[in-house]
Amino acid sequence: MTVGLRVSSRPVTGARIVGIGEARPSTSTSGAVLTERFGKTAEWLRLRTGITHVRRLGAEETLLDLALTASVRALSDAHLNRHDIDLVLVATCSADAAHLGPLSQRVAARMFPHAAALDINAACAGFCYGISVASGLVGTGSARTVLVIGAEQMSTLIDPDDLGTSILFGDGAGAAVVTATTTGEPGIAAPAWSSDGAMAGVLEIREGETALRMLGSQVFRWAVDEVHKVAATAMERAGVSADDIDVFVPHQANLRIVEAIRQKLGLVRATIATDVIESGNTSAASIPLALARLRKSGTQPRGQLALLAGFGAGLTIAAQVVRLP
Repeated sequence: MTVGLRVSSRPVTGARIVGIGEARPSTSTSGAVLTERFGKTAEWLRLRTGITHVRRLGAEETLLDLALTASVRALSDAHLNRHDIDLVLVATCSADAAHLGPLSQRVAARMFPHAAALDINAACAGFCYGISVASGLVGTGSARTVLVIGAEQMSTLIDPDDLGTSILFGDGAGAAVVTATTTGEPGIAAPAWSSDGAMAGVLEIREGETALRMLGSQVFRWAVDEVHKVAATAMERAGVSADDIDVFVPHQANLRIVEAIRQKLGLVRATIATDVIESGNTSAASIPLALARLRKSGTQPRGQLALLAGFGAGLTIAAQVVRLP
């Protein structure tokens, strides 16, 4: 079925985020439980990563359930309904597409039967890539209102006997509604992004295996050395400085990485997202989940400038400055 676009009488000047939503698994596992089998302690995990708990899907929960709930909440926050969405874009590296089809199509089938659907995989940087794709499509008139979802079931990709991954990764879904702006400055600035395929082997599922493997120290050094450069370029493209940034929302991989990037960017006054403490590393879902937590905490007033920075397997990095809804 061909669906016509509603053409505004006013010229589109860019795109903006108008709503945010989240959904988290009901099960929370403590650091003590995560580390016990390895002879480690909860304090050992907290000091190295910042993580105190990780949330993972229970037997009666599915990733589709989380994606749908996050979508409903994002639409409610945006004061829109499902008929306003003409594209569902899902960033994920862990959805089971082999048997059930792309997650975006499953979301669309349940909520947005006339919307286009697209999955993208840029791993932990996926949500930022998704926001940039949505912004470009809206800005050119190719889409009117896009629902961008970051949804991950990372618990399906870990080996429970692997200390390097089993204590870090969790599940969750977060969503944002992106639509056109016809007045004032765009709410999503031009992105900065990069990749380094030569380094892909430090964080990957190896051929013939089904579990994620990570060379943690190498990933740590790469993130600390490279992410701030891309994030600084994103601020430059947005025409802002570190002093203009109200909120810094990096991928929630490790608090030590987050702090190192913050320092290198000179983000002195910005509120720093720390959702990793209670959620673990949720890959492409981590940035929207962190945004939603900041909204609930009351520390992120509407209209503030946020610097988003995703980074992870690939190795990929993406960053952009956005105006928060």
